[in-house]
Amino acid sequence: MHIDIDKDVCIGAGQCALAAPAVFTQDDDGFSALLPDREDGAGSPMVREAARACPVGAITVT
Repeated sequence: MHIDIDKDVCIGAGQCALAAPAVFTQDDDGFSALLPDREDGAGSPMVREAARACPVGAITVT
């Protein structure tokens, strides 16, 4: 699994961090970021839900 966060689109709503806190966090500016060593989703079934929860579609999962 590959997770991509479009930093130009992200508005910092934090829905990804709420849906999959084992994978996503928010950086110092409040924008979405991946936790260290979680770039592949760490097998979390919630990664796709986090992408769907993003109100601006900034997260893609392939």
